[in-house]
Amino acid sequence: MEAARASSHLGRGCMEDREVNKYRINEMFYSVQGEGVRMGTPNVFVRFSGCNMDCQRGHEEPNADFDCDTEFVSGRSMTGDEILKAAKSLTGGSIPGVIFTGGEPGLQLDTELVEAFKGAGAHTAIETNGTLDVGGFGLDWITMSPKVAEHAIRTKQVSEVKYVRNVGQGIPKPSVKADHKLISPAFRGQTLDKRAVEWCQQLVLENPTWRLSLQVHKWIGAR
Repeated sequence: MEAARASSHLGRGCMEDREVNKYRINEMFYSVQGEGVRMGTPNVFVRFSGCNMDCQRGHEEPNADFDCDTEFVSGRSMTGDEILKAAKSLTGGSIPGVIFTGGEPGLQLDTELVEAFKGAGAHTAIETNGTLDVGGFGLDWITMSPKVAEHAIRTKQVSEVKYVRNVGQGIPKPSVKADHKLISPAFRGQTLDKRAVEWCQQLVLENPTWRLSLQVHKWIGAR
């Protein structure tokens, strides 16, 4: 299944201080969730600008903590009403689900925006690195992909926790309470590392409380 043709990549610019009741949004698009327990479900993705972690995008930060293939620096300021209106324009009306992502969406997301989407009938979800406590926003689903040591994680209860693993890396010992625990094999850019897949398969076979998660959206060319 391909991503819907309608997409909205928002204006580029330097990061600015967030205005009252406004959010810095990098892009919005309508597609299927490509990984995790909710893989295959249709959602509007709302990508917030900005992150609180140092990462390597391309080869800009060779000493960064981890590699990231997402452009999340640019964006423009939008009100909650503008975001909701843009989401409805992408789906043609009703919104089955929304995924707040980034960057790190926890830097800007608040209860007001979550409630606006819930009022429109949307299932609300977030993809977070766990360094901020997002447990009080009233979200339906929390996906955490930790990028820091376990003692630095601030959200303590999630729907699913997901770790990327390369060949040779062992099973994680998460500090967070999660309904689902997932292992995802590393990609090399957009190319799947088959050795990493085999390694992660073996990890799951040896640790059956974990589940294998593949980034299917990269295979099928979805957003």
